[in-house]
Amino acid sequence: MRPEVGVSPGTVPVYYGGGKLMAVERRMKVAEVVLRCLSCAFGVIAAALVGSDTQVREFFSVEKKAKFTDMKALVFLVVANGIAAGYSLLMVVRSVVSMMKGSVLFNKALAWAIFSCDQLMAYLTLAAVAAAAQAAELSEFGQTELQWMKVCNLYHKFCTQSGGGMVSAFLGSLCMVAVSSMSAFNLFRLYGKNKGKRSGNF
Repeated sequence: MRPEVGVSPGTVPVYYGGGKLMAVERRMKVAEVVLRCLSCAFGVIAAALVGSDTQVREFFSVEKKAKFTDMKALVFLVVANGIAAGYSLLMVVRSVVSMMKGSVLFNKALAWAIFSCDQLMAYLTLAAVAAAAQAAELSEFGQTELQWMKVCNLYHKFCTQSGGGMVSAFLGSLCMVAVSSMSAFNLFRLYGKNKGKRSGNF
């Protein structure tokens, strides 16, 4: 039986030796869409929770309002997760369109672009979570050596909501790491020595 192959300029043909390999490819695409959807959802939740987080306390008849813009790490977290969510949404649309077309070809330039962007988003979200976690640790426990006082005992609601946003951001970053691993696989398999044969490359 003649293997399926599509040919178009600037692409690498990927051959299918049987239905099992096509099924694996389909599952990978579905898994990628699910992970990108989760990344988008977690990013939106994180940005919404942290971005809308405020609490007003009164100290000696003076009102003090805590908001996420008071901490640069939280601003970074909101911006990073907003960018990651928007990017994930765009990639979900691209993946769904690719699945509907039943494409079996991979463009090297496109694969490099997706790999690079996925890596960037993974590092960006992880860096944002790490910075926010450090700020949260200082807010919860303070730093007596530097005379930084605890604030979470004063703004408990604010810290609780921000903590929920950070958990969501962390889960989103894990999804982005998984997606970046899949995009790395999709890229580097195009450079395999048997990429054009029927030996099971897909």
